[in-house]
Amino acid sequence: MATIRPPRLQSGDTIGIVTLGSPLDANTIDARIQTLEDMGFQVIVGKYTYAYGGIVATTAQQRADDLMSMFLNPNVKMILPTRGGTGVKDILPYLDYPIIQSNPKIVTGYSDITILLNILYQFANLIAFQSLLLIDFSPNTPAYNYDQFYAATSTHISPRVIQNPQGMPLNSLVKGNVSGRIVGGNLTSFVGTLGTPFEVDTKGKIIVLEETHEPTNTIYRYLTQLIMAGKFRDCVGIVMGQCTDCSTSYFTTYNDLIAGLIVPLGKPLLTNLSTAHSYYKAAIPIGALINLNTYTSTLTVLEPTVNG
Repeated sequence: MATIRPPRLQSGDTIGIVTLGSPLDANTIDARIQTLEDMGFQVIVGKYTYAYGGIVATTAQQRADDLMSMFLNPNVKMILPTRGGTGVKDILPYLDYPIIQSNPKIVTGYSDITILLNILYQFANLIAFQSLLLIDFSPNTPAYNYDQFYAATSTHISPRVIQNPQGMPLNSLVKGNVSGRIVGGNLTSFVGTLGTPFEVDTKGKIIVLEETHEPTNTIYRYLTQLIMAGKFRDCVGIVMGQCTDCSTSYFTTYNDLIAGLIVPLGKPLLTNLSTAHSYYKAAIPIGALINLNTYTSTLTVLEPTVNG
């Protein structure tokens, strides 16, 4: 079955704002919504967008209901979570995947939102986007991030080479040239699905991973868990994003972990992709067909990721 491409985002479209994990300060939400409106978009706010329930904004059922209401609203073209944080996987049992499949929308985000993105692809066959959250629509967001976002969600550019900003080279550590659909995202969130009905399927896929604010002993633990779970055995290629503000443990850096744990797996390996929690955020279409060529250090989206 061919993957489903959501309709492309255009000026004046309506964006639905939801909080699916941890809460976000109301003043920040309002300021970012103002930015979207200044850009010419219409905005609809979910019933529980401003909820504050501690670690998570509100119950899993209520957060899922907000998301489903956006899929069911014919006026909404894109669903934009306020932030990630924690607890997004809690909503997955409460989603209606046939309804989602019949009402495709752009869904974008990173951090804990990446679990939702993978499951939208895996359960509803919908391409989703590791790209901007509501918090990123601010005056401080670099043009690169917007360029990447719009290239993925508003154009039919194909093939599209995902490039780092100038002066930030991609590094090829294991040579190879493979194609496959891309899955992955935030390492902590990815590991959190293991042993659940929402475990990410990596067979025949290219995996992209990144992390933030975790010490390297924790990164070691997570990477070895994925290795033992067979997630790297089943994939065809690996892309390691940056580990943003990750502290060094036992004099072992993030790059040391990649060299010691990932390189020996022998899969084509590209590193230093600027994405997600990095200041510069490449847009990764989860579920799209990607070519990973580590002879040329290129990552190429081989198909359009939106329709219309």
